[in-house]
Amino acid sequence: MELDTGSALSLMTQRDFMKIFKKKPTLLPSAVNLKTYTGEIIHPLGKTTVRLTTPTQNKLLYLYILPKGSNPIFGRDWINQVQINWRSLQQLNKIDSQFSTSTIKQKFKDLFGEGIGKIKDREATLEVMEGSTPRFLKARPVPFAIKQKVEKTLDELEQQDILSKVNYSEWATPIVPVLKKSGDVRICGDFKVTINPVLKTEQYTLPRLDDMMASLENGTKFSKIDLRQAYFQLPLKESCKHLTTINTSKGLYVFNRLVFGITSAPAIWQKTMDQILQGLPGVLCNQDDMVISGRTEEEHHKNLLMVLEKLQDCGMKANFNKCAFYMDEVVFCGIKISCKGLHKTEDKVKAIQDAPVPSKKSQLRSFLGLVNYYHKWLKNVAQIAKPLYNLLQNNTPFNWSEDCQTAFGTIKSMVASELVLTHYNPSLPLKLATDASPYGLGAVISHVTQEGERPISFDSRTLSKAEQGYSQLDKEALAIVWAVKKFFFYLCGRHFTLITDHQPLKYIFSPDKGIPAMSAARQQRYAVFLSGFNYSIEYRNSKVNANADSLSRLPLPVSDTDSETNDDTDELYYQEVVESIPVSAKSIDKESRHDVTIARVLNYVTKDDWPSSIEPELRPFHIRRHKLCVQQECLLWGHRVIPPRKLQQQILQTLHQGHMGIAKMKALARRYFWWPGIDKDIETMSKSYKQILYKRKSIKRIPLMLRLYEAFLKFL
Repeated sequence: MELDTGSALSLMTQRDFMKIFKKKPTLLPSAVNLKTYTGEIIHPLGKTTVRLTTPTQNKLLYLYILPKGSNPIFGRDWINQVQINWRSLQQLNKIDSQFSTSTIKQKFKDLFGEGIGKIKDREATLEVMEGSTPRFLKARPVPFAIKQKVEKTLDELEQQDILSKVNYSEWATPIVPVLKKSGDVRICGDFKVTINPVLKTEQYTLPRLDDMMASLENGTKFSKIDLRQAYFQLPLKESCKHLTTINTSKGLYVFNRLVFGITSAPAIWQKTMDQILQGLPGVLCNQDDMVISGRTEEEHHKNLLMVLEKLQDCGMKANFNKCAFYMDEVVFCGIKISCKGLHKTEDKVKAIQDAPVPSKKSQLRSFLGLVNYYHKWLKNVAQIAKPLYNLLQNNTPFNWSEDCQTAFGTIKSMVASELVLTHYNPSLPLKLATDASPYGLGAVISHVTQEGERPISFDSRTLSKAEQGYSQLDKEALAIVWAVKKFFFYLCGRHFTLITDHQPLKYIFSPDKGIPAMSAARQQRYAVFLSGFNYSIEYRNSKVNANADSLSRLPLPVSDTDSETNDDTDELYYQEVVESIPVSAKSIDKESRHDVTIARVLNYVTKDDWPSSIEPELRPFHIRRHKLCVQQECLLWGHRVIPPRKLQQQILQTLHQGHMGIAKMKALARRYFWWPGIDKDIETMSKSYKQILYKRKSIKRIPLMLRLYEAFLKFL
């Protein structure tokens, strides 16, 4: 039994009672009503008399039987009548964590079951400002190759009661389909062009970090709970569902649950979770991440059971595979919590402390830019860094001496010390600066104080082999998304300023503008992810963005498998689109290398190094340079393939085999291809076959469409 001085009576559940007592004692009626820590009233099924025997004692005692609960409890009524050798019980007083972990899933079947939960008796409310004009935007075209998957996903969400079909709405938001690693499609709404600008943002003040940590500071064991698709578990109020209407190829749907991408969602969710967990001891929740602890192992176990029971009673679902129980330490909001107290995590300054030695002047110049950025807090830094500045002089060979190494190590220690770093404070403004070099990513999250920007944490990592092949635009976008994920617990539910030194991203990721339909799939997916955060974006010249620039040029080595942002989904997307066209990706790759114009554009896109003077044949590409990308060594504009000149005629002939007419040929071509003058080339070919157009009824269906239909059949 579990010895509990907080319980007035000794208790056992009906299930344990039936299991332990082969000869069932008669239950006597009981007028006692019990109250739990959460205020819930429990009526015992009855009480029975049991004999408790020890080597020195023999007692008849009452045991109260409950309809449900946890371990049997040895309460104060028995403690008062039974003499206990406390020292002999110290070893028996510990809970077997392995046993508890193995039985938790069985005990809370509903909580850890499949599907998406639905919180009982609570609803989220969305309100728009008075006088707001509804915005109805038409559905965006979906590439043929993934259209079938999009419609299948819509049907599944409707069956799960996440979506409901409607015939009319004043509001309509276009969707952005995102491919998952599994090949399935996730449906996201581009709400920043409809309701987000006019939404009354939920104002919910997050507690200070010191206050939050007070409930965990003396913990001995820790457990983490991960909720399954958290926002989808909170129902929306009927009167505001129409605000979430999405416009799809299958018509209009409304969300029945709170949806990611709405600016108020983080605050609404946090407020709801705080209300649900109110009064429960030893629990701390930040969005969908929950930590439970206790001053002793027994208290932690009891707190954990109370939280799990509360979540299950509310109708919620948790992902058992992502939960962790009875841990010795846990990281929360960038602070390591253990039985020894609160500690800074090493990764806050690891990017500085483990930064590699500069191997050339450009890297050293970038590092000294970081030093200058924080020079006001670094005493005598100019004198300390003198050997490093001497290396930057003209006609001086780059010879890394012992003095340079000493200065480099001293400066890194100073930057990573309390002289520069500050603690996270929810009441101070946040800035997140990011940068990408040809081989690394860097990020710094800072508070804006009266003295200037004070960093909270630094981070960096090298690019994987696949990521090094991205265009510079995609690398900079990757740096932003990676940094936001890295510092998620600082940023979620708060407004912050996002700083980049790549100006096109200011427009692509603008929180006030829609996601560009012709942006590359990778950028669209990144924009959808960022739409769930409350931020403003600011352009800062590379020379001024020295803190993040330095980290990206001296990044920590990270293996491909450690990369936090995996872009296999883009490979899936382009495989669906590219493999649907009448020429293979291999042939496009081969011929692109021999096409002078395409080869030059590929080089410019990869290195993001367009010449200042643009030749006439390159102007159409230069105009679209911010939406060009490289995938499988093929040049694309958004999701349209740009074939080399040698293959253009072959593609036109395949398109024309159906003799559909100029308008239909152009419509079909625009789904898959683009090159300068494509419309004119289609018109020229169509006119040359004018005499055949009158006989088109007798012509067989084009092979391209047959191939597409065959490809779609496999998804049915």
